[in-house]
Amino acid sequence: MVAKAPLFIMVGGFLGAGKTTTVGRLAKHYQAQGKRVIVVTNDQAADLVDTHTLRAQGLEVGEVAGSCFCCNFNELTSVMEKLAGSGLPDVVLAEPVGSCTDLVATVMRPLEKVYQKPMRLAPYAVILKPGHGRRILGNHAKAGFSPQAAYIFRKQLEEADLVLVNRADELKPEEVAELTGLVNEQFPGRPVLAISAGTGAGFDRFIEALEHGSIVPGQRTMDVDYDIYAQGEADLGWLNSQGSVRADKPFDLDALALGLVRTIQNLLNVQDAETAHLKVTVKGAGAIAVANSIDNITAPKLSQPASRQALEADLIINARVALDPETLAHLVEQGTHQAAQALGGKATLENLRSFRPGRPVPTHRFQETV
Repeated sequence: MVAKAPLFIMVGGFLGAGKTTTVGRLAKHYQAQGKRVIVVTNDQAADLVDTHTLRAQGLEVGEVAGSCFCCNFNELTSVMEKLAGSGLPDVVLAEPVGSCTDLVATVMRPLEKVYQKPMRLAPYAVILKPGHGRRILGNHAKAGFSPQAAYIFRKQLEEADLVLVNRADELKPEEVAELTGLVNEQFPGRPVLAISAGTGAGFDRFIEALEHGSIVPGQRTMDVDYDIYAQGEADLGWLNSQGSVRADKPFDLDALALGLVRTIQNLLNVQDAETAHLKVTVKGAGAIAVANSIDNITAPKLSQPASRQALEADLIINARVALDPETLAHLVEQGTHQAAQALGGKATLENLRSFRPGRPVPTHRFQETV
């Protein structure tokens, strides 16, 4: 019997939209059906919180670091093949960089036309981040990001086959209706589903749309001004760092994770620097705590508790903020030391990289309909 071609599911959306949680839930769904799932994450630098979070869930995860999928298409396919090994997976889940767009023309179409391996493409789902979505699509005077970064946000929705309004469990019905209306008005013809990546609400309809719906995958390519796109990415400061905390007395890993995010976020708020996402992992005593902040308004959240105490812990910190990289690095260092001291510990940061992404240059780009 000939093996069925793997189902390729790419889940896009802006930084902090909930892509990692969504991918993790999808992976567990398919694993529960007895299917083999591989996951490919993506970032502009190594030491990605998302990769460690998904691996901690027992998933097979590879990482494309140093550039986006579109600019390093060959590395994407190489990682897929390395993870697959001698046998084809049933499902490939791909999570692109949250500041990336034009993915239908630069990833999905090349998978059909260049990659010489069997692959079934699922509709391209893009997650709408509620807080920034309301401000950007509603043309608020203070949207949080530059017009160039907002351009990327809009372009992500423009090429979507399916739009997911995430965090529906945290929104009022009228807020869901408002966001759905904004998408329908500005990007008509795209199905809009309200989901909660955290609780799983709405995932049945989402999976039905991926597998059995009437949506034809990857039909929306678009014109993209790469000068505006490049400036939009460059308007965000990026930071990835490793580190550690040591103390003479046991400290709570969850308190450290949440304290790190809260302290750094407070320092960013003083600078009026809009956060796209801020994520940390704290690993110690055989457990991992994960905490994150998705904007300057929503309270930081402990997304994965460790429920453990330790004398030492390893840290990974990722920050994507509308701030120059040098100031961002200074504030992250300051906040990390303060959060550690609050628990009687001492922090050390290493491999700290803060930068602005370079201009996107796709490996392939096919706009015509296949």
